Amino acid sequence: MDKPSDRTLVIIPTYNELENLPLIVGRVRKATPQVDILIVDDNSPDGTGKRADELAAEDKQINVLHRKGKEGLCAAYVAGFEWGLERAYGVLCEMDADGSHAPEQLHLLLEQIDQGADVVIGSRYVEGGRVVNWPKERLVLSKGGNVYISMALGAGLTDMTAGYRAYRRNFLKELDFRELSKAGYIFQVDLAWRAVRSGYDVREVPITFTEREIGESKLDGSFVKDSLMEVTRWGLKHRGKQVKDLSVEMGKLVGYELNKKRRKYNF
Repeated sequence: MDKPSDRTLVIIPTYNELENLPLIVGRVRKATPQVDILIVDDNSPDGTGKRADELAAEDKQINVLHRKGKEGLCAAYVAGFEWGLERAYGVLCEMDADGSHAPEQLHLLLEQIDQGADVVIGSRYVEGGRVVNWPKERLVLSKGGNVYISMALGAGLTDMTAGYRAYRRNFLKELDFRELSKAGYIFQVDLAWRAVRSGYDVREVPITFTEREIGESKLDGSFVKDSLMEVTRWGLKHRGKQVKDLSVEMGKLVGYELNKKRRKYNF
């Protein structure tokens, strides 16, 4: 009997990931040789797009989508989703190019899809999940932000900003991608929140998130403020006064972290 994961596409957005790209692609192909890969490159000036084409020429399960320029992670994933839906993939996955999402754990997400889940999130904060090589301040901000987000929305999830995910096509087909919020990493929260609100089966599995070893994070602290402000608006509409009290406490934490302008965050 066929399983949904028999037609899986792993979408890997790239921008200046020349060194990381062949490493992550090689790991995916070794860990889950049955899946196809789509590299979505935003016209990287370091030659990542050209390297992606070379990898694709050597392996028919590797595909490349070139975009005109850097328009953000949400736009890259939306382009990947549309590409995959047009080609009748049953499961579409998000995965970072920098190695922070272990391809060796992808099977954990796909197993839950095959068991009936519509959306599976690789969580750093569910029991068994962990984060490697983050400073304490960054971990506190990420954990605190996710607690706030989940409580504000009443979503019952531990890691709504996580970017390691698997979606059934039926969920993605129902979305109007133009409606997704673009603030910071908020589109990840938006996708999970839409799934929960619509009654889809959303599950979390524990994963190990490892900070990149090559290259630099492409986000700075401003996205934290933007994302939490957006969530607060949603929460006020959904849960009222309860969120006002939460936002005061979370604001203290965010304010403290945003003063450290030299740090870059990827929560």
